Formats: sequence, C-alpha cells, structure tokens
Amino acid sequence: LRTIVNASGPSTRLTGGIMRPEVAEAMAEASQWCVDLAELQGRASEVIAEATGAEAGYVTAGASAALMLGSAACLAGLDPAKMNRLPDTTGMPNEVVMARSHRNMYDHAVAQAGAKLIEVGIPDRFSGAGVRDAQVWEYDAAITDKTAAVLWVAQAHSEPTLKEIVALAHRRGVPVIVD
Repeated sequence: LRTIVNASGPSTRLTGGIMRPEVAEAMAEASQWCVDLAELQGRASEVIAEATGAEAGYVTAGASAALMLGSAACLAGLDPAKMNRLPDTTGMPNEVVMARSHRNMYDHAVAQAGAKLIEVGIPDRFSGAGVRDAQVWEYDAAITDKTAAVLWVAQAHSEPTLKEIVALAHRRGVPVIVD
C-alpha cells in the first residue's frame, strides 16, 4: 500500500494515529499475559476518567464502535432487558438530538444501536448565507420524554459550544455523547 501524509491528526479513516514506541512496547508486553477483560475495561475506565475528567471511559476499536456503544448505553441504561432488545427500542426513549451541521458518516453507528436522529439548527454558515448554525434553544425545544441523548461533534466550527450543550443536557437530565 502507498503511504500518505496525515495532516489531520488522529482520524480513524486515516489509520488513527501513529503509535508511540513506548505504547507499542507496552502492548507487546501486555500480549504475553491473560487477564479478565471485564476487569481490564473497569480499570481502563478509571484511568480514562482520571485523565479526562469524564465520569467513565471505554476502550473501543475506533470512533464508529465508540458511538454505537455510547448510544446503546444511553438507550438501555443499566437495564439488561433493554440491552438484550437493542436495536429494538420500541417503547423506550430512542431519540438522539444533534445539529444538522454535525451530521457525518458516523451517524450510522448511532442509528445502528437503535437511535432515531433528531436534527436541529439551520446550517446557514455552510450554505453560504453566513447567518447562523444550531442554537441552544433549538436543542432545548427538541428534547422530549423520547430523548435518550444529545450528540455533539467536536469540530473547530461546532456551535453551540460543548459547555453550553452539557449545561442544557444536565439541566434536562439527558446524557451527552461527544464524538
């Protein structure tokens, strides 16, 4: 295969990122031992939470897997019966609110879990009108008793800010999935 210059930064479609030598060495060493994967994920969650300030973390195979698993967690919560039913979300909150301008090919991972995407905002900035993007009030108006989560995609131009979305979601008792 031909090699490419990745000037984008860590991106799954561009092979993720170049692994630092000490990471590759740690992986090679870890491959020599067997551990209980639930225990490993639990400890990894603690380390990720400490490093990021998040409530928890989960190691996945990439962005698509993370979005699908995060969406499934928001849909089913801690209910094993709901977990076993996914992607069938009949009778449970299954809507995920997101800005139209945040839509991308990873949306399929959210839908794969059983979520229905609810779009908000008018991406005028990207159509050339330059007026506005999604507004906090539009997210607020779209959140109903059917809302399972809000999805926010981290991009340089993302509006409203993550801080604003988290504040709204917490006020409304809805989790936020960040891609």
